[in-house]
Parts: sequence; C-alpha cells; structure tokens
Amino acid sequence: MEIIYPAMTDGERVRKLESPAGQIKMVLDTDTFNEIDDQFAVIYALLSPERIEFQALYAAPFHNDLSTGPKDGMEKSYEEIHRILKLMNREDVPVYRGSESYLTAPHTPVDSSAAQNLVERAMACDPANPLYVVGIGAITNIASAILMEPRIIERIVVVWLGGHAIDWHDTREFNLEQDLHASRVIFDSGVPLMLIPCMGVASNLRTTLSEVRDYVLPSGAIGAYLYETYKNCKDDHFAYSRVIWDISVIAWLNQSNTVPSRLIPSPRISADYRWSVDSTRHLIRCASYIDRDAVFHDLFTKLKQASY
Repeated sequence: MEIIYPAMTDGERVRKLESPAGQIKMVLDTDTFNEIDDQFAVIYALLSPERIEFQALYAAPFHNDLSTGPKDGMEKSYEEIHRILKLMNREDVPVYRGSESYLTAPHTPVDSSAAQNLVERAMACDPANPLYVVGIGAITNIASAILMEPRIIERIVVVWLGGHAIDWHDTREFNLEQDLHASRVIFDSGVPLMLIPCMGVASNLRTTLSEVRDYVLPSGAIGAYLYETYKNCKDDHFAYSRVIWDISVIAWLNQSNTVPSRLIPSPRISADYRWSVDSTRHLIRCASYIDRDAVFHDLFTKLKQASY
C-alpha cells in the first residue's frame, strides 16, 4: 500500500533545518554494540544538557560478525545502552527495544516499542518546536515510525549519520545499506533531514589511543570505560587512528558551526547503492565538512568536567 505523506513546502522544511537554537528535545536511535563510536556518542549527548534534553534511547538492529542477526544485534545494543546509563548514573532515561528485523517491503513498517514510542512523542510535539530524532545506525526504527504515522514528519527533524558524500563513488555504507527500504523512506518521505555522510565528512573524526589515554582515561569510571573500549578495538595501535563516526551528529546539535552544511535536493538511492540527484526533489540539509579539532575539544572538555 502506498503511503501518503503530509505535504510540506521547502520553506517550512528549510526553517526546521536551521541550526538548533537553545535547548532541544532529542531521542537517540543507536546500534550501540556494533562499534565503539556509539558509546562515545551516547555519552557525549548525555554530557550536553545545556543543548540536549534527552528524551529516550532506542536500540537499533544490526547484523555483522558481532551479532547473529538484526534481532540479536538490537538486543545486544539494548543491553549496552543500559550498561552506559548505569555507569553514568542516568538510569532515569527511558530505553526502548527496536526492530527485530529490517523492512521487508518499501511501505511495510516493523512494529516495535521504539517505533511506537517515537510516534507517541512526536505527535505530542508542537510542529514549531520539533523533536530531534537522531540516528546513528540502520534507520529501521525511525522509518517504521514514519510509515506507521506519516503525520510525524511535520513534528520531527531527523539527524542521521548515513551513506557517503554525494560525490563519493558509491554510498554502500553500513547504516544505509543494512535496510535499503528504510533508507529510501527517509529520503522520499519529505521529513526534514540533516544528513551527515560518512566517507568524505564524518571520516575526518579520527583519534588515537594516546589521545584517548591523555584526555579521556582521566575522566573517572566513564573515561576508563571509553578508554578500554578504544584500546580493545585493535591489538596493535602503532601508527593507527580510528574514526569515531557517531559523535558527528551530536556535534551538529551542540555546535552547528563545527559541521558546515548546505541545502541540496534529496537524493535517490539506486539498487547498486549509488546516489542519484534529481534537482526537482525536496530539499534536505547535508554536511560538507567537520572541524575535527573543535569537536574533540568539546567532547574532551565535557569529559574532563564530568564526575563519574
């Protein structure tokens, strides 16, 4: 069944995609057990209460060598979220299980507690004060919520780390390619979207074991947790740096000037995972660069000031 999305003008959409002002309401959708960068992003967001009113966390599905399938990945992420919240004494933040599978058809949502909660929270928002829905994994939960209740696109702004830069040779990126149907929903529905590409943009956010040792490890139990997580990601750290992709979305919410962006027509995704640009499509905002030093300075400063 074809879904009818609410009509929004580009003017309305562009206004919602302006740099966030003041404190915003946010939910975070994360495949937390998949990589080491989700943990940094969750903690970065929790350490930014002056900008972010943390509403809820959603466990996203993932499938790679760390899970037996999307359901197992989601469950492991759900458990990892709770470990982080316990370390930070923030067990007051609600956590919801997400999808146990990916979308099986273009307009068929996957029901979950996360998708249901997102619909409920979004519909309670004033369109003039939207809910920021931040995704750092497969976009299944968020796309499912949109398909379940298309009217939420008038009440949310999606901020997603997904795909590669528009001029990259392909967009075969883990978050985007896991659920092609869901990814297409995000680009086709007209929902206000701030896209942060991986290769060519977020790939700038590299750090090293020595830097994490100097500026993260001293920050109590949570610093030790992040340090051990980083250290254990590789046996030999000689001449090695790693991208902490997921902090990019939190950086834009905290200091949008560190993540320059531009308005572009919403691209289409081909069957072989390439961008196709159509100038007649609605506008989205797309990051073009990230000031690596400024972002890590903000993160390290907040960790240093924390007392966990």
